[in-house]
Order: sequence, then structure tokens, then C-alpha cells
Amino acid sequence: MNGRIIAGRYTIGSLISQGGMGQVWKAYDERLGRSVAVKLLRPDRMHGEGTEELRRRFLREAQVTARVDHPGLVTVHDAGADGDDLYLVMQYVEGADLADHLAEHHPYPWPWAVAVAAQLCAILGAVHAVPVVHRDLKPRNVIVRPDGALTVLDLGIASVLGTDTTRLTRTGAAVGSPAYMAPEQAMGGPVGPRTDLYALGVVLHELLSGRVPFTAPTDVGVLHQHLYEQPQPLRELRPEVPQSLEALVLRLLAKDQQARPASAAEVHRELVALLPVRGVPGPQFDPTRPFLRPCSPWPEPGGSAASVATGQPRASQPELPGLAEAVDQVKRLLDAGQATQAVDVLGGLLPAVVAEQGEGSPVARMLRKQYARTLLGVGQYTRALPELRRLAEDRARESGPADQQVLQYRYEAAQCLEQLGEFAAALAEYRSLRGYVDNPYAGVDPRQALDIRRREAQMRLALGDRAGAREALAGLLPDAERVHGPRHPFTEELRFALTRV
Repeated sequence: MNGRIIAGRYTIGSLISQGGMGQVWKAYDERLGRSVAVKLLRPDRMHGEGTEELRRRFLREAQVTARVDHPGLVTVHDAGADGDDLYLVMQYVEGADLADHLAEHHPYPWPWAVAVAAQLCAILGAVHAVPVVHRDLKPRNVIVRPDGALTVLDLGIASVLGTDTTRLTRTGAAVGSPAYMAPEQAMGGPVGPRTDLYALGVVLHELLSGRVPFTAPTDVGVLHQHLYEQPQPLRELRPEVPQSLEALVLRLLAKDQQARPASAAEVHRELVALLPVRGVPGPQFDPTRPFLRPCSPWPEPGGSAASVATGQPRASQPELPGLAEAVDQVKRLLDAGQATQAVDVLGGLLPAVVAEQGEGSPVARMLRKQYARTLLGVGQYTRALPELRRLAEDRARESGPADQQVLQYRYEAAQCLEQLGEFAAALAEYRSLRGYVDNPYAGVDPRQALDIRRREAQMRLALGDRAGAREALAGLLPDAERVHGPRHPFTEELRFALTRV
């Protein structure tokens, strides 16, 4: 591998690390004359069924994660395919990974553990605002720089392999690391920001106690403990740990997602209150040092900075070309796979067309539909949701609530809610749709009807209703075998999900 040139410009050097998802190499960017890190997806994941789909999703998710802007995240420079391998080119970060740092400074001072967790919350706040879920937060994926600042790695690969967990677990290989895996992730259910907060709780427990809360001889044994056993309270292991910190870790490690803190920003506030932020910083690699100049998470939605909290720039109206030229530009961008640029053009074009021709004009409707679908395609769910709801309402007024296009808009809006972690709202929408899709005279594609039922079961699981999820999946399996056949991936996914539940 040493000396191999990726994409005609990245010369592979020494191996940095390797894991279940791939290998990370130190490399040299010949074009820009700098050191970079290149992650290659493991070749054995690139063969067999679903290869092209994995390639497509890899490139899409690399674009999504590259939009996350935070100094605590490794910068994504490039992504693509080189022969049979997928590659991700990232910023090369100097420092020690958190696992090695913990081993060298055991027992870890509890203010250091608080500082590490607070910095991770700041980073997760930016990640979740996109929205993206990391899915594999652990000490080996965190670098402690010489100035004490943290950098989180592996966001792009973790996201692409976790886009639809059930699609990637039918062979029994769940995305993530068992020691840090939340119960809903272990069962192959829907994941959200609180899934990362559970992993944060595991990391914080490990930093304070020197070990992860759950251990067993096998991965299955570890996952069983995540599902059914309670962690040992930290003050039984280290009496000097503040009681409020112990209570926070227990909340982070709650089995039910709804019992965990609501956001990374909420956890950050509780942690910063415990930090000794005055005085002279300690030795090199002291994680409290950055808090001499506070590192804060992204603002929460609702204030004047709401546009920042959603990861979107404030609206501006650039001078637009003529309508025909703009529509042609959007088509060229979409044909070239440049969906993010197409979103920017559509976002500026649509208000101008509505102002000139009216909301109900055919051109405005066509552009709004394309805008919503493109937002959905690039993972901008916060912006896609209101557009899809508006399309559904407008169409329903004309054609009725059972119209095929209305149901499709509502189905896509429910997917946005699911991706945003609004599981209760998504469940309600899927259940409402069932009243239409289960009607044999509605003309709904039976495959889509099955998918809605599967998603409804996943939302029940995400909300802690395991019995309801199990009943829904058990009722769905024979229908899936009838429509798809017993060997179809959809049917196998259901069968595997039942074993998890």
C-alpha cells in the first residue's frame, strides 16, 4: 500500500489506524503540498449485493458531513472512488488519541473528564444541527491536540454506514462499537442525537472510572448489558466525583432515549458549571486549557441565531439570472450531481418566481417540488420539512387527502421528522398514512405500504415500545414474504430486526 497514489494526487504513506470500517493512512497531497489523512473503506465491504448503493450513499453522506463547520471536527477535503475502493481525504491532526491519553494519565482527574465531555458536547451540537448522527463516538475516534483541544474523527464513514442501520445489519454486523452502543442502536432501531449522547455517557464513565460501564466475554454479552443492566454509580468507584456529575452520567446512560438529556447543548451547560475555568492551565495535553477561552456549542433553534443552529446561512437574495437560464442551470447542476449548488440556486429562484407569478403558478409549483426533493436528497431535513408540508396541503386542497401525490409528500415529510429525531411526530404521521395505504383500492405501491409499516415499527422501538415494535414486525413479516419473497433483502432485514427486538 505504501507509495500507492489515490485519485492521481494522494500518495499513501504510513498506516495510522484500522478498524471494522476501514484503514486510515497518513498521505501526502501532491497538488497542494501538505500532509493529509486518507481513509479507505475496507475492500471486503465493497463486494457483493448493494455495492453501487453503498458507493452512492458514501458520496452523498460525504457531502452532507463536509457541511459541518466546527473547529473540533476534522475537515473533509475530498471524497470519491479509486478503483474498487472508496476514499475520504481529511485534515491530518497532530496529537494523541483519547484512549492513549487516558492510559497515560490514569486515574484521569475528574475536571479533565468534564472538560473532555464539554468539548465533545460542543462538537456534537454542531453535528446534530446539520442533522447528522455520529454513531461511533469512542476514545479512539477523539484526538487530544497539544493545546488540549479535541478533534473528533470518523464522522463521514460512520454516517454513511449508518444511513439506514437495518440495511447494514442483515449479516449481523451492527454499525458502531459494542462497548459504546446505545440500546436502540444495538437492536437495529432508529438512531438520533440522543444515541450519541448515550455514547458520550459511556466515554465519560470510562474517563472517570478507568473502564467502560459494561464488559463481557462476547459482543452479544455486552449488548445484553446495554439493554438490561444498570451501570455502577461512579461515586462507588471514585468518591471524589461530584454527585451532580454522577447523576448526569446516569441520565446519559438511560435505556430509554426520552429519559436522556434533550440535547448536547443542555449537557454542555451542566458540565461547564463544574469546570474550574480560572487559574493557570496544567501540563501539555491538559483538556481544561481551551476553557480559559470558552468553547461553546451551536446556539439552539429559536433565537436570533436560529439560522446558524440549523447549519444554514442566513437568507440572501443574490441577483438572479433570467428564469429560463436559472432553470437550465438547476438542470445542469442536478445532472452533474451538484445538488448542494442546485439547492442554493433554487432557494434564491423560488421566492422571486412566487413574487412575480404567484404561489399557485405552474412554474412556482414545479420549482417548489424540485426544491423540496433536492433538500431531501442532500440531507437538509430541517429545510425540506416545511416545503413538503406546504406541497401536501396545497395538493390536498385541490385533489383531496387520498391523492397519491399528497401521500407521497406526507411520507417524505415523515422521513424528515424521523431523521430529525422527532420520533413521536414521525410515528403519528406514519400511523395516519396507514389509513390510506392499507386500503387496497387506494392504488398505493404495496412495497411502499410495507416500508411505511416497517418505519412505524422502528419509531415504536425508538420510543421504547418494544412490545408494540415486536408485534408490528411479526405482522409485517408474512406480508413482506408474500410481496418480496423470503430471500429479498427487505424480508431478511425484518427477520433480523425481529431477532434484535
